[in-house]
Amino acid sequence: MFETSYIELNLNNLKTNRDFIVSLSGKTCEVSSVVKGNAYGHGISEFVQMAEQCDVKHFSVFSADEAVEVYDAAKKNPAIMVMGSIDNNGIQWAIEHDISFYVFDIERLAQAVRAAQKQDKKAQIHIELETGMNRTGMEEKTLKAALNFIKIHPEHLDLKGICTHFAGAENEKNHGRVENQMKKFNQLKQLFQKPSIKKAKIHTSCSAGLVNFKQFNHDLIRVGIMHYGFWPNQETWTKYSNLNKLEKSPLKRVISWKSHIMSIKRVKKGEFIGYGETYRAEKPIIIAIVPVGYSHGFSRSLSNCGFALVRGVKAPVIGIVNMNSLALDISECYSSEPGDEVVLIGKQGNQEITVNSFSESLNMLNYELLTRLPRNLPRIII
Repeated sequence: MFETSYIELNLNNLKTNRDFIVSLSGKTCEVSSVVKGNAYGHGISEFVQMAEQCDVKHFSVFSADEAVEVYDAAKKNPAIMVMGSIDNNGIQWAIEHDISFYVFDIERLAQAVRAAQKQDKKAQIHIELETGMNRTGMEEKTLKAALNFIKIHPEHLDLKGICTHFAGAENEKNHGRVENQMKKFNQLKQLFQKPSIKKAKIHTSCSAGLVNFKQFNHDLIRVGIMHYGFWPNQETWTKYSNLNKLEKSPLKRVISWKSHIMSIKRVKKGEFIGYGETYRAEKPIIIAIVPVGYSHGFSRSLSNCGFALVRGVKAPVIGIVNMNSLALDISECYSSEPGDEVVLIGKQGNQEITVNSFSESLNMLNYELLTRLPRNLPRIII
């Protein structure tokens, strides 16, 4: 292996997470695994292979290019749903390969019909309703026109779902807004004639909705972050753990990120480390250079405040994180040597570096940090 760092993906932990998610959703509700953003940084190809081993039969993506990745990686012909970006060529490909996609305006509906007519097939669509998120979705006037369009083209449009997206189901302060969204959703849903929605799946919930709004889970839930072993936010976990009297989370992190020590040197008291004068040794120390920097996804903002694990000890990041390397103070790391494993995210011995610890240091969501991990990092299933 020549890479400067690599990612490990734990299959057993994914199985644990999937079982927990299914236990929350109930037997009658289908659970889609959301793999947008390169499977939240885990790698679409690798994650889909793992998920199929955990009996996942439905995947949700943001864009057509992600749908292609899932299609190419999958072995068991799962359902794939595009929730966002898809152009004319993407629509044609989706229809050809029986991929469903969101429709949130009349133009996309017309494009779907034209592409379906060329192939003499039905486009599998999900009508997204605007309920208060104010991002994408049909409002009442547009919806009435769309339903009439669907009525005119039954041979080329297959209504697979009716959906919306909650605007912040993870935060208590947004719960009134979410409840108002469901009222609006139910009002708009009444415009669908019963024959049209007989087989259409109703879906509104994401991970936070699954936990905080079980009454809105309906036929399908689009679960992303919880598959990877993370709660939507601390508030959601705190609420769930208090209600269920849990001290330890039932979710297990799937991802670990590891590198190695490239070189070691001793630094005298009073010497500066790296670029500039942001860190000065207050005593003689031993430092390790690790071949990972901000070009590899280790943020420059972690300079002088991040940590990594070496020989089971938390070693602080000292000096400025460079493009291709960082420095650790390994004075307390028990005779470390070049080549020793360095854990950037994950466990080593009794210590752990969590994604949340990165997120708190950087003032960013764990979603953001995970999706910033470079696509070219090797991802190894264990």
